[in-house]
Amino acid sequence: MKFGYFDDANKEYVITSPKTPLPWINYLGSENFFSLISNTCGGYSFYKDAKLLRLTRYRYNNVPFDSNGHYYYIKEGDTIWNPGWMPTKTDLDAYECHHGMGYSTFRSSKNDLQAELTAFVPVGKNCEINQLTLTNNSKETKDFSVFSYVEFCLWNAMDDMTNFQRNFSTGEVEVHGSAIYHKTEYRERRNHYALYAVNAPVDGFDTDRDSFLGAYGENSAPEVVVSDQSKNSIASGWAPVGSHHLKVSLAPGESKTFVFILAYIENPVEEKWIGRAEDGKINRTRAEALMKEFDTKEKSEAALAELKKYWDELLSHFTVSSSEEKLDRMVNIWHQYQCMVTFNMSRSASYFESGIGRGMGFRDSCQDLLGFVHLIPDRARERILDIAATQFEDGSAYHQYQPLTKKGNSDIGSGFNDDPLWLIAGTAAYIKETGDYTILDEKTPYDSDPSKATDFMEHLRRSFHYTIDHLGPHKLPLIGRADWNDCLNLNCFSTEPGESFQTFGPSEGPNAESVFIAGMFVRYGKDYVEICRHRGLEDEAKLAENAIAEMEKTVLDAGWDGEWFLRAYDHYKNKIGSKECEDGKIFIEPQGFCVMAEIGLKEGNCLKAMESVEKYLDTKYGIVLLQPPYHRYHVELGEISSYPPGYKENAGIFCHNNPWISIAETVVGRGNRAWQVYTRTCPAYIEDISEIHRTEPYVYSQMIAGKDAPNFGEAKNSWLTGTAAWTFLDVSQYILGIRPDYDGLTVDPCIPSTLDGFEAKRDFRGVTYHISVRNPKHVEKGVASMTVDGIAVDGNTIPLPTGKTEVSVEVVMG
Repeated sequence: MKFGYFDDANKEYVITSPKTPLPWINYLGSENFFSLISNTCGGYSFYKDAKLLRLTRYRYNNVPFDSNGHYYYIKEGDTIWNPGWMPTKTDLDAYECHHGMGYSTFRSSKNDLQAELTAFVPVGKNCEINQLTLTNNSKETKDFSVFSYVEFCLWNAMDDMTNFQRNFSTGEVEVHGSAIYHKTEYRERRNHYALYAVNAPVDGFDTDRDSFLGAYGENSAPEVVVSDQSKNSIASGWAPVGSHHLKVSLAPGESKTFVFILAYIENPVEEKWIGRAEDGKINRTRAEALMKEFDTKEKSEAALAELKKYWDELLSHFTVSSSEEKLDRMVNIWHQYQCMVTFNMSRSASYFESGIGRGMGFRDSCQDLLGFVHLIPDRARERILDIAATQFEDGSAYHQYQPLTKKGNSDIGSGFNDDPLWLIAGTAAYIKETGDYTILDEKTPYDSDPSKATDFMEHLRRSFHYTIDHLGPHKLPLIGRADWNDCLNLNCFSTEPGESFQTFGPSEGPNAESVFIAGMFVRYGKDYVEICRHRGLEDEAKLAENAIAEMEKTVLDAGWDGEWFLRAYDHYKNKIGSKECEDGKIFIEPQGFCVMAEIGLKEGNCLKAMESVEKYLDTKYGIVLLQPPYHRYHVELGEISSYPPGYKENAGIFCHNNPWISIAETVVGRGNRAWQVYTRTCPAYIEDISEIHRTEPYVYSQMIAGKDAPNFGEAKNSWLTGTAAWTFLDVSQYILGIRPDYDGLTVDPCIPSTLDGFEAKRDFRGVTYHISVRNPKHVEKGVASMTVDGIAVDGNTIPLPTGKTEVSVEVVMG
């Protein structure tokens, strides 16, 4: 069942019913100011950091859900309705929500009154624009009211929802004409405030929530809207809001447009009011200048056109044209769009991440680079250096950091032993894309302390050696607190029978080992060797090669279970992910990474592992993380078995590592199987089961309930997931096979045998490559010939051109 359709020409998903199974959202903003907006106008805004600089409130567990946002109430006679349906939930005569690239448009009507609301964040500005156009489609003059409404957050979102004894006394606002200023805590220590304004004279306003809603009122029927009369309230403590009242009269066929602006304004320190001024007023200079930039419909539409141009250019760096419409749709639009959003947000702010707890993840952000680096390499470079600055001197790292301060999150700390290797992965992706080795010379701190800084190359060396220096009894890498699967905590012990289990601290010598990290070490260690050689560090390169070779041998000796790779060993050297186990006999993670690392490829281990995945982990909705699920709680395994069977890490379909298997299938040359794995979780290919899947049909979710769950096929945690980067990497670099490398662009497709071929355009190091791939023999993998600008070349790597900006490449598979 569908609740909308793809409009590829406009790069939109059009939702045709407001009653989607869950709120289906979009992200506005791509730099510093961001808003989340749902298909019913729910959501919230923040500047840079969703925890520390939250402009508007959102209640995640509210009932009914998604019932706080940026709303416009239209009152005509006794009828009250909203362009996005919520929160009044009035039946509309027509409704559409168009989620596009960085904007959302709502088109709805009631009683021949049409509303079109477009919300977007202009390029380079710290504000959200809401352009509301009202049209009278009747034969009579219409007189009605429009009431805007936002509820301000008191900046720190965590404090806002917990510290009521203080916060109920801090709210402050100013109103000047059609502009409402939220200045809570401005008098204390801040030089910023929020602005909410409209480009027209108002017939009233409200800034106090209780006055607007009424005693025991609800936002579905605010007292002010029902009475059609604002109270001109000025908030003093309690809950500040922003509401404008506009009385509108439209002749038959007439339209009027209003432009609303919600902004973050920060004054320079020298302009800051420090709390001693006699009137206590804020400095409005910058706010008034910003309002002038968007005070007409023409200016607003020009900014929207600039935003669309920005996304058109950004998404033009990699495009594909094939007989598979859904493939083209995902590669050209939605894959890359989600990669951009996930790069900006990490795992911070979504409808499943509150924006309070996680900030930016070390491993998360490094993985996100894999799908983003070709879009804006300069920002990828900056992000890599920010990530590295949270590393410790021994090569370990803070697991998370806050985007505003760029400092590590001490509440979470370190000890996730896969983290250091992801820095090598992200750096290698950047260098392969750009050829920019100067990043290795950047002076980069440890623990965000400028006094502790070395060349960035030294950070990579310490990342690599951290694994070498932390090996367990089998000479496999120690898992630490956890590896990629943070719910698999294996360093547990009990001092006496019957006592509760405890976790080893770092000084107590935990011995649990990870085969998954071993696969990472081999795969990304090879990139470390290449980087060392480019720097002339031959001794270090040879040391790394020897360590990698030894690790490969160790994995085959101690990490192979006969038909698949083991997952781990716990502290007591018990196998995890083995046929010897009662539950959790086989895990997805080591199969993906050990095969991607080509461990045992010649010996046949890789193919056996892929066959075992297909035999034991495959389902119609994707590959589950493990089988069988843990049917009882295993305290010695940590959190993984706390989930019911089929959910999250306990045998859920983790979309994040499904592309690992798809990539691994390309390693063994099975293009049909790689394609099958890719399409089973790909949004465009599962749009028809939206009533089962429930989350947005245009972006990936982190998790789908596995075959052991009552709600098999139901997704959760959409948008902010490493799935975005990994699936784009999978389809672009391994299935389509257009892969950047240190010495050029490699073309090595591994496609379904039914595909005749495809055309692609790829911008790479200042050159646009026009690539034509033909598959006349309908093979799954193999390049029979390649010509570059009409000249045959050996192999399948395109030599770096000199003095050219356009290159034509012809590839024949066979």
